Amino acid sequence: MKHPAFDIIVCGSLHLDIMVKAPHLPRLDETAVGSQWAKKCGGKGGNQAVMSARMGARTAMIGRVGRDDFGAQLLGNLDAAAVDRTAVTVDERAGSGMSVAILDENGDYGAVIVSGANLEMTPAQSVKHWEEIGGARVLIMQNEIPEPVNSAMAGAAHQAGAHVVLNAAPARQMSSALLALVDTLVVNRVEAEMLSGLVVQDVGSALKSLPHLGGGDKNIVITLGGAGLVLQAKGGAAEFMAPHKIKVSSSHGAGDCFIGALASRLACGAPLAAACAFANSAAARFVGLSEDARARFSSADLADV
Repeated sequence: MKHPAFDIIVCGSLHLDIMVKAPHLPRLDETAVGSQWAKKCGGKGGNQAVMSARMGARTAMIGRVGRDDFGAQLLGNLDAAAVDRTAVTVDERAGSGMSVAILDENGDYGAVIVSGANLEMTPAQSVKHWEEIGGARVLIMQNEIPEPVNSAMAGAAHQAGAHVVLNAAPARQMSSALLALVDTLVVNRVEAEMLSGLVVQDVGSALKSLPHLGGGDKNIVITLGGAGLVLQAKGGAAEFMAPHKIKVSSSHGAGDCFIGALASRLACGAPLAAACAFANSAAARFVGLSEDARARFSSADLADV
């Protein structure tokens, strides 16, 4: 694609998150007593689009919301981050996607999502949106929308010469045809384990899983939370990148921050290692911030990176 309209197009999910703070995640049959709750615009697609824009990339979103209060808030959040939402359609029947996330006192979380209108996205319409809004240097996808949509979008982006990034979250089995169209695959431990068939718990096991994830044929990034990350550029050697030492306020959204920051650098032509170093720093700073500071987090906070 000679002159794409955007640096990044995100095709993915939009959810309104209900955030609940509790001393711990509920055990089976337990009713835990929380301390506070709040609403937050999310969905992996929406989060990654917002973060890409905050990192200075010209960003557009392809997605779907319901004609309800949640949908209005999700659209407003994209507007506030200067994400182009021309290709976000409004479903007249299905409700907007939503989730409930519980954060414990250590900053860890668990969540349940109800996808709603996100599951009404279709391959043909999504590809049409890609073409109508002018394409991008980088396409970002996740696993919170139907796989046929991802496959069609990856095919269209690949044909246009765009760089295809798949954040394979949440974990699910995917077709070899889709994975063959991916230029950069980003997974965490759980996702790496499902796709590779190997137990992935630490740096050593992550390195062993790389060949089973397509290492050598595409860029692979395995994020290990507080243990850092493992990466392998296409045709290159595997590398370990150490974590930044930081006091965690909340790990919620760290992965989406990483993806948005990573893609913003890939869109500029940065090699995988440099893009990962930038994203690693961005995610580390993000998890140490208060909720108010997260709402203002941008590339300005990374001027020294």
